[in-house]
Amino acid sequence: MKQVLYLFAIGLLLGIIFIKSEVASWFRIYEMFQFKSFHMYGIIGSAILIGIIITEYIKIVKAKDVNGNKIIIQPKQKGFTRYMLGGIIFGLGWALAGACPGPMFVLLSSGFVSILVLIFGALIGTFVYGLIKNKLPH
Repeated sequence: MKQVLYLFAIGLLLGIIFIKSEVASWFRIYEMFQFKSFHMYGIIGSAILIGIIITEYIKIVKAKDVNGNKIIIQPKQKGFTRYMLGGIIFGLGWALAGACPGPMFVLLSSGFVSILVLIFGALIGTFVYGLIKNKLPH
């Protein structure tokens, strides 16, 4: 129950941040893909920088999870093609949909019921990936 409350609190906080920072705004996403505004690039860059700092901190202090187990971050395999291909597919989906996966649920909770079509498509896409992932270059 404690974990559910924690996830609810984090989700609520992220939802408020997404709405107030306009990350879930289709117009901000459109501006980003038209290269007319730095807003989204600044938010994405900040998230990347914070993620790098937190990951390095976890490695340096040898942090433990809630059960007391050491957190081990496995190194990723190097590769250019898979990251470019994945990034292009993700970016095209993001541009066509006008929303990335996180803000989709924020938009739903904000009353945009039509976003259910995108959520359904994202779930189907994830399911199909699960079926064919062993045949893809990783």
